[in-house]
Amino acid sequence: MGDKLRTSRQAALRFLTTMNAQDEAFLIEFSDRAELAVGFTSQIEEIQNSLTAAQPGGLTAMLDAAEMALRQMKKAKNPRKAILIISDGGDNNSRYSAAEIESLVREADVQVYAMGVFEPSIFSGLTKEEISGPRLLSELAEQTGGRAFSASDPNDLPNVAVRIGIELRNQYVLAYSPTNRKRDAKYRRVEVKVK
Repeated sequence: MGDKLRTSRQAALRFLTTMNAQDEAFLIEFSDRAELAVGFTSQIEEIQNSLTAAQPGGLTAMLDAAEMALRQMKKAKNPRKAILIISDGGDNNSRYSAAEIESLVREADVQVYAMGVFEPSIFSGLTKEEISGPRLLSELAEQTGGRAFSASDPNDLPNVAVRIGIELRNQYVLAYSPTNRKRDAKYRRVEVKVK
Protein backbone atom coordinates (compact mmCIF):
# COMPACT_ATOMS: atom_id res chain seq x y z
CA MET A 1 0.00 0.00 0.00
CA GLY A 2 2.99 2.33 0.57
CA ASP A 3 2.01 5.56 -1.19
CA LYS A 4 -1.68 4.63 -1.12
CA LEU A 5 -1.87 4.60 2.67
CA ARG A 6 -2.38 8.35 3.05
CA THR A 7 -5.49 8.45 0.84
CA SER A 8 -6.73 5.12 2.25
CA ARG A 9 -6.50 6.66 5.72
CA GLN A 10 -8.40 9.75 4.51
CA ALA A 11 -11.09 7.52 2.98
CA ALA A 12 -11.57 5.58 6.22
CA LEU A 13 -11.79 8.82 8.20
CA ARG A 14 -14.35 10.26 5.75
CA PHE A 15 -16.42 7.07 6.05
CA LEU A 16 -16.39 7.39 9.85
CA THR A 17 -17.89 10.89 9.55
CA THR A 18 -21.01 9.33 7.98
CA MET A 19 -21.72 7.32 11.13
CA ASN A 20 -24.65 8.10 13.43
CA ALA A 21 -24.14 8.47 17.19
CA GLN A 22 -25.53 4.98 17.92
CA ASP A 23 -23.30 3.30 15.30
CA GLU A 24 -20.26 1.30 16.31
CA ALA A 25 -17.11 0.54 14.38
CA PHE A 26 -13.90 -1.43 14.81
CA LEU A 27 -10.59 -1.39 12.99
CA ILE A 28 -8.57 -4.32 11.75
CA GLU A 29 -5.16 -3.58 10.31
CA PHE A 30 -3.38 -6.14 8.21
CA SER A 31 0.04 -6.67 6.72
CA ASP A 32 1.88 -9.95 7.41
CA ARG A 33 -1.04 -10.84 9.67
CA ALA A 34 -4.40 -9.40 10.67
CA GLU A 35 -4.67 -7.59 13.99
CA LEU A 36 -7.63 -6.03 15.80
CA ALA A 37 -6.34 -2.50 16.31
CA VAL A 38 -9.52 -1.09 17.91
CA GLY A 39 -12.48 -3.14 19.16
CA PHE A 40 -16.12 -2.06 18.80
CA THR A 41 -16.51 1.56 19.79
CA SER A 42 -18.77 4.50 19.09
CA GLN A 43 -15.83 6.84 19.81
CA ILE A 44 -14.48 7.57 16.33
CA GLU A 45 -11.45 9.28 17.85
CA GLU A 46 -10.06 5.91 18.97
CA ILE A 47 -10.14 4.65 15.39
CA GLN A 48 -8.80 7.96 14.05
CA ASN A 49 -5.81 7.77 16.40
CA SER A 50 -5.05 4.19 15.38
CA LEU A 51 -5.36 5.04 11.68
CA THR A 52 -3.00 7.98 12.09
CA ALA A 53 -0.38 5.70 13.63
CA ALA A 54 -0.72 2.97 10.95
CA GLN A 55 2.42 2.30 8.92
CA PRO A 56 2.76 0.39 5.63
CA GLY A 57 4.99 -2.63 5.33
CA GLY A 58 5.12 -6.38 5.06
CA LEU A 59 3.00 -8.76 3.08
CA THR A 60 -0.81 -8.72 2.77
CA ALA A 61 -3.12 -10.98 4.81
CA MET A 62 -6.39 -9.42 3.63
CA LEU A 63 -8.42 -12.65 3.67
CA ASP A 64 -7.34 -13.33 7.26
CA ALA A 65 -8.51 -9.80 8.11
CA ALA A 66 -11.88 -10.49 6.45
CA GLU A 67 -12.27 -13.66 8.52
CA MET A 68 -11.37 -11.76 11.69
CA ALA A 69 -13.89 -9.03 10.80
CA LEU A 70 -16.63 -11.63 10.29
CA ARG A 71 -15.87 -13.12 13.73
CA GLN A 72 -15.85 -9.63 15.27
CA MET A 73 -19.27 -8.89 13.71
CA LYS A 74 -20.82 -11.65 15.82
CA LYS A 75 -20.32 -9.29 18.79
CA ALA A 76 -22.16 -6.40 17.12
CA LYS A 77 -25.03 -4.81 19.06
CA ASN A 78 -26.78 -3.28 16.05
CA PRO A 79 -28.78 -5.55 13.73
CA ARG A 80 -27.50 -3.86 10.56
CA LYS A 81 -23.90 -4.80 9.80
CA ALA A 82 -21.38 -3.83 7.13
CA ILE A 83 -17.68 -4.41 6.63
CA LEU A 84 -15.61 -1.91 4.67
CA ILE A 85 -12.38 -3.25 3.16
CA ILE A 86 -9.83 -0.76 1.85
CA SER A 87 -7.08 -2.59 -0.02
CA ASP A 88 -5.45 -3.26 -3.34
CA GLY A 89 -6.88 -6.78 -2.92
CA GLY A 90 -3.47 -8.30 -3.52
CA ASP A 91 -3.54 -10.98 -0.81
CA ASN A 92 -0.29 -12.93 -0.57
CA ASN A 93 -0.02 -14.06 3.05
CA SER A 94 -3.37 -15.36 4.35
CA ARG A 95 -4.01 -18.73 5.94
CA TYR A 96 -7.59 -18.58 4.58
CA SER A 97 -8.33 -19.08 0.90
CA ALA A 98 -10.63 -16.90 -1.19
CA ALA A 99 -13.10 -19.82 -1.47
CA GLU A 100 -13.23 -20.21 2.33
CA ILE A 101 -13.89 -16.50 2.87
CA GLU A 102 -16.51 -16.39 0.11
CA SER A 103 -18.30 -19.27 1.84
CA LEU A 104 -18.15 -17.47 5.21
CA VAL A 105 -19.50 -14.17 3.83
CA ARG A 106 -22.42 -15.98 2.17
CA GLU A 107 -23.42 -17.37 5.57
CA ALA A 108 -22.89 -14.13 7.52
CA ASP A 109 -25.57 -11.49 7.89
CA VAL A 110 -23.10 -8.78 6.87
CA GLN A 111 -22.74 -6.61 3.77
CA VAL A 112 -19.21 -6.23 2.48
CA TYR A 113 -18.15 -3.04 0.74
CA ALA A 114 -14.73 -2.83 -0.82
CA MET A 115 -12.72 0.17 -1.86
CA GLY A 116 -10.01 -0.99 -4.19
CA VAL A 117 -6.86 1.10 -4.40
CA PHE A 118 -5.35 0.10 -7.72
CA GLU A 119 -2.61 1.21 -10.06
CA PRO A 120 -3.94 3.24 -13.03
CA SER A 121 -2.89 0.52 -15.47
CA ILE A 122 -1.42 -2.94 -15.37
CA PHE A 123 2.36 -2.70 -15.30
CA SER A 124 4.63 -5.68 -15.77
CA GLY A 125 5.96 -5.09 -12.24
CA LEU A 126 2.67 -6.06 -10.55
CA THR A 127 2.35 -9.45 -8.88
CA LYS A 128 -0.39 -11.91 -9.86
CA GLU A 129 -2.06 -11.17 -6.50
CA GLU A 130 -2.19 -7.44 -7.30
CA ILE A 131 -3.58 -8.18 -10.76
CA SER A 132 -6.33 -10.45 -9.36
CA GLY A 133 -7.08 -8.07 -6.45
CA PRO A 134 -9.96 -6.18 -8.11
CA ARG A 135 -11.75 -9.43 -8.96
CA LEU A 136 -11.31 -10.80 -5.44
CA LEU A 137 -12.70 -7.64 -3.80
CA SER A 138 -15.63 -7.58 -6.21
CA GLU A 139 -16.51 -11.23 -5.57
CA LEU A 140 -16.45 -10.76 -1.79
CA ALA A 141 -18.74 -7.73 -2.00
CA GLU A 142 -21.19 -9.28 -4.47
CA GLN A 143 -21.65 -12.37 -2.27
CA THR A 144 -23.24 -10.15 0.39
CA GLY A 145 -25.26 -7.60 -1.58
CA GLY A 146 -22.52 -5.03 -1.04
CA ARG A 147 -20.48 -3.36 -3.76
CA ALA A 148 -16.89 -2.92 -4.75
CA PHE A 149 -15.61 0.44 -5.88
CA SER A 150 -12.34 0.85 -7.76
CA ALA A 151 -10.18 3.92 -7.57
CA SER A 152 -7.25 4.08 -9.95
CA ASP A 153 -6.78 7.64 -8.67
CA PRO A 154 -6.31 7.31 -4.89
CA ASN A 155 -7.61 10.88 -4.47
CA ASP A 156 -11.09 9.55 -5.40
CA LEU A 157 -11.19 7.31 -2.30
CA PRO A 158 -12.57 9.84 0.22
CA ASN A 159 -15.53 10.60 -2.08
CA VAL A 160 -16.13 6.89 -2.61
CA ALA A 161 -16.16 6.43 1.18
CA VAL A 162 -18.86 9.08 1.58
CA ARG A 163 -20.87 7.43 -1.23
CA ILE A 164 -20.75 4.09 0.60
CA GLY A 165 -21.83 5.75 3.85
CA ILE A 166 -24.79 7.42 2.13
CA GLU A 167 -25.73 4.17 0.37
CA LEU A 168 -25.76 2.31 3.69
CA ARG A 169 -28.03 4.98 5.18
CA ASN A 170 -30.51 4.80 2.29
CA GLN A 171 -31.18 1.07 2.09
CA TYR A 172 -34.13 -0.87 3.35
CA VAL A 173 -33.88 -4.42 4.55
CA LEU A 174 -36.73 -6.81 3.89
CA ALA A 175 -36.99 -10.08 5.76
CA TYR A 176 -39.11 -13.10 5.00
CA SER A 177 -40.16 -15.76 7.47
CA PRO A 178 -42.19 -18.61 5.93
CA THR A 179 -45.41 -19.73 7.56
CA ASN A 180 -44.85 -23.18 6.08
CA ARG A 181 -42.53 -24.74 8.66
CA LYS A 182 -41.48 -27.63 6.41
CA ARG A 183 -37.81 -27.48 5.66
CA ASP A 184 -38.21 -28.93 2.19
CA ALA A 185 -35.64 -26.68 0.47
CA LYS A 186 -38.24 -25.50 -2.05
CA TYR A 187 -38.43 -21.94 -3.29
CA ARG A 188 -41.32 -19.78 -2.11
CA ARG A 189 -42.99 -17.09 -4.15
CA VAL A 190 -42.70 -13.72 -2.43
CA GLU A 191 -44.35 -10.55 -3.70
CA VAL A 192 -43.39 -7.09 -2.45
CA LYS A 193 -45.65 -4.11 -3.13
CA VAL A 194 -44.64 -0.52 -2.39
CA LYS A 195 -47.16 2.29 -2.12
